Amino acid sequence: MKITISHYEFLQRFPDEEAARKYLELKRWNGTPVCPHCNNGERVQIRTKVGYYRCLACKEDFTVRTGTIFERSHIPLDKWLYAMYLIATARKGISSLQISKELGITQKSAWFMLQRIREACGKGGIYNGPLSGIVEADETYLGGKEGNRHADKRRHLHGKDKAAVLGMRERGGETRAVVLGLDTGDGRIGSEVRANVKRGSVLCTDEGSAYRPLVGYEHLTVNHSAKQYVDGMASTNSIESVWAVLKRGYYGIYHHFTVKHMQRYVDEFAFRLNEGNCKVHTMDRIDSMVAKTDGVRITYKALIA
Repeated sequence: MKITISHYEFLQRFPDEEAARKYLELKRWNGTPVCPHCNNGERVQIRTKVGYYRCLACKEDFTVRTGTIFERSHIPLDKWLYAMYLIATARKGISSLQISKELGITQKSAWFMLQRIREACGKGGIYNGPLSGIVEADETYLGGKEGNRHADKRRHLHGKDKAAVLGMRERGGETRAVVLGLDTGDGRIGSEVRANVKRGSVLCTDEGSAYRPLVGYEHLTVNHSAKQYVDGMASTNSIESVWAVLKRGYYGIYHHFTVKHMQRYVDEFAFRLNEGNCKVHTMDRIDSMVAKTDGVRITYKALIA
């Protein structure tokens, strides 16, 4: 079964903004407009201008953009969908400069668009319920070394000079990643594991001290310092393959992202890994991304503050 569509096929499917609008209305409202202001779907009037509606219950006008990441954007909806297609199919991510060239918009607009899509990828913490079964956990560190910075840009950190990211991957299931920041303690890692992994699960980690106090799990470890990577059921190879993809994107595509925005980039990679199963059709991935756009708003002012 063919599970992918080419760029050409995608653009044929959504040749203009009208086709994109109808698709988004179908996915958001199943063909029957519902007021995003008061959630009333019974007293909705179609306005003269195509794509506009009025709720007779609360007297508010709305479109399919209202209350989503598309709201107050002047970029046509077909370009939004094409950007989502590019993100869903780019395993290592895609830069704002490349998006600007593909869509014919400015790099600034492309960056804002990408950040809003990433915000949607992380909607609701991305996940449903705790991980269970066999779960692998590991940390990685992103960023340049403090000693490589120009003297007037050094932060004189005590300890690690890279931002830590904790990853948890259920074998055969979801991948989760949480940015811990520049200064992390063992307690923070432990609390994130407890919040995301169901008690009674098999937890596979390295021999890091942060995992030793954890109770309620069948804790299996591998000793990486002794070149031990698999010990029966114990292994962290799956979560480390996630870091391999993330770092290829970090160094090869983005080159750098700040701690402030790092969680959004990590959410993008997690979403793509979770929705990028080889048996999942490309349009199903985009459907999942579109489903997350409802109720998500972030302004440019908030992004750069």
